[in-house]
Amino acid sequence: MGVIRVLPPDGIEELLGAAIVGRIACCAHGATGDGRPYLVPLAYGYDGEAVYAHSGPGRKLDLMRAEPRVTFEVDHAEASDRWRSVIAEGEFEEITDPDQRLRALRVIYPAPAEIPALGSQTVVFRIQLTARSGRYETPD
Repeated sequence: MGVIRVLPPDGIEELLGAAIVGRIACCAHGATGDGRPYLVPLAYGYDGEAVYAHSGPGRKLDLMRAEPRVTFEVDHAEASDRWRSVIAEGEFEEITDPDQRLRALRVIYPAPAEIPALGSQTVVFRIQLTARSGRYETPD
């Protein structure tokens, strides 16, 4: 067993920028949800301020539209005692402006990658991060 420490801000940024898949937790009460958290993996891009992604219709979008406050998590593990993890809080925002949408897709798919053809029901969105924290463990 190792020692768990606070991940410094530069480590938080490095992990958010390097990972490809994170997890988003969203939750809603009332007609759109039962109050139970919903956790789902999310392929994303990160620009230093926000997480960008796209999704087709479904539970995740329904919940985020009803309650835009979400939690985002990303981690990297090499062994049970060698890992890094970041948890960030944020606000969901749909991106409908064509120029902003293209910019968001470029964050998700940096050049020279091609932006894939997206279906007409695909929603491009950002999670504007409002707080970040991180931890890491190393062997003693």
